[in-house]
Amino acid sequence: MIAVPHYISPEEYLSIERHSSIRHEYRRGLVYAMAGGTDNHDRIAFNFLRIIDNHFGDSSECRFYSGNVKVNYQDQLYYYPDAFVTCDRRDRDDRYIKRYPKLVAEVLSSSTQAFDVGDKFDDYQQIDSLEEYVLISQQIQQVECRRRVSENVWETVTYKAGDLVVLESIGLEFAISSLYRGLD
Repeated sequence: MIAVPHYISPEEYLSIERHSSIRHEYRRGLVYAMAGGTDNHDRIAFNFLRIIDNHFGDSSECRFYSGNVKVNYQDQLYYYPDAFVTCDRRDRDDRYIKRYPKLVAEVLSSSTQAFDVGDKFDDYQQIDSLEEYVLISQQIQQVECRRRVSENVWETVTYKAGDLVVLESIGLEFAISSLYRGLD
């Protein structure tokens, strides 16, 4: 991610983003251009969203989104997670920005892994509705699931090849191998 080196307001960011052909994330006044992902990154995110879609079916109150919809927290951050779920009806009012995610998932890339695991997780923890933060490796069959246990306490569960991944926030259990189906 490359930052534009001067502060801009959230309003300026949103105006720029509406007219830009390149997606940018916003963090406390700085704007970061997003790099393109790999084919494996895209496939893992697609597989994850398909698993969630099959789980929810047509009757769920929850909605899931890919990396084309922003998650926002109090004008401090606007991120494009690879996948996220919201079950809050207030998130149906805005087609571009969601503020009450229940689950956020990032497919790790070598260029963004340190940020996703560190500062981005710190930022996401501020969102009261967030119950799970899921980090999916591209390199090996591994999923790290960070779950909110109480207001400021998170536990981490790591799933590896052969395991069933459990997403408690949405009541979903699936074979980790299904995330990696169809990869080169």
